[in-house]
Amino acid sequence: MIDVLFVRNNPDVLDRALRNRNKEPLEGKLLELDERSRFLQTELQRLQKERNDISQSFGLAKSNGEDLTDLSSRMDVLKKRLTEISENASVAKDEYLEFLSAIPNIPSDECPIGVDENDNVEVRRFGVPRNFDFEPLEHYEIGSRLGMMDFEKASNIAGSRFVFLFSKLARLERSLAQFMLDVHTKEHGYTEVYVPLILEQKAMFGVGQLPKFEEDLFKTTVGSYLIPTAEASLANIFNGETLSEEALPLRYTAYTPCFRSEAGSAGRDTAGMLRQHQFGKVELVSITTPEQSIEEHERMTECSENILKQLKLPFRTVVLSTGDMGFCSQKTYDIEVWLPGQNRYREISSCSRCGDFQARRMSTRFKNKSTKKNEFVHTLNGSGVAVGRCLIAVLENYQRSDGSVEIPEALVKYFCGEYIGKSAS
Repeated sequence: MIDVLFVRNNPDVLDRALRNRNKEPLEGKLLELDERSRFLQTELQRLQKERNDISQSFGLAKSNGEDLTDLSSRMDVLKKRLTEISENASVAKDEYLEFLSAIPNIPSDECPIGVDENDNVEVRRFGVPRNFDFEPLEHYEIGSRLGMMDFEKASNIAGSRFVFLFSKLARLERSLAQFMLDVHTKEHGYTEVYVPLILEQKAMFGVGQLPKFEEDLFKTTVGSYLIPTAEASLANIFNGETLSEEALPLRYTAYTPCFRSEAGSAGRDTAGMLRQHQFGKVELVSITTPEQSIEEHERMTECSENILKQLKLPFRTVVLSTGDMGFCSQKTYDIEVWLPGQNRYREISSCSRCGDFQARRMSTRFKNKSTKKNEFVHTLNGSGVAVGRCLIAVLENYQRSDGSVEIPEALVKYFCGEYIGKSAS
């Protein structure tokens, strides 16, 4: 959540940020709800003190044998008023918190102001797209011709947006995940974590998935949710805790299946594996002090880029415009890999700096050793990278004219082979 104290002192900043995100400005609505909630809480505390004072007077008067009629009458009136104010204060607080929790993060001034993805700004490129001496196929055509990718069979038992991978394509998916984890843990210093795949409501609220994005989640029969990304689990490791400053930054990585309903994506990327309800991803999460977060964001993005560099996959990195960035983000880099079958760059990683936005929702703090005060940590997350999309990129960039697929040099030791061919087992 945003810092309401900051908004009180800078009332115009939030509305300007919302306009930059193409959202309606609040025009003081948040501060009105905040002021009403605080007023009712103050009034409730005043009445509670008055009740305590009357109780003391009641006891003293009783011990002195005095008439209690007036005090009893005052107490009856006060109890009714307390009940009324308590109910109003509870409703006002809930209304205020619900309103506050739906407000997105304030973008950094570093972000380009824009409407959508067309206003994103490219910051760098790596590699040159390969010139083919034949017409390159899309990944699902390659997989189908190899006899190792089947959407129809998956749809028959699971519905649309699922896939079966067989034989060497299944091995390729596993090899990619293992390669990424090894690079991030051995070269980049992340700690690998095995995480829960089902989280309770408070955890999903903590990372900003609830309440705003509930329709994008798969909900269980007991009210918990399948994770849409390992970020949800990793960022919540210290939910409600206070860390020491010396422990920061903390860096974690995990490979998990991810589950998304893809609500609102009807008609988008319906062919192939680009937009699935279930997909594998290696996630990166960092927990830092406020002073560390900007540098950590650049570092995390470079770690994700390094995966594609080692696989020798052409990519470009863009900084998202205010109209395209996510709900929790202050600033986001998207890494887009080149897909020759589509003749375009497509997102394969998104690395975001969230500031203290998630930490406020999770109540995760650190003790500042200089001030001796508890402050909110900063959180960052990034795909390191999406395994399914990386498989797509390998198939399309390393395809050969005979229908086989070469294995990138960095993957050979994981894959135990140098190519995928139709006749290979």
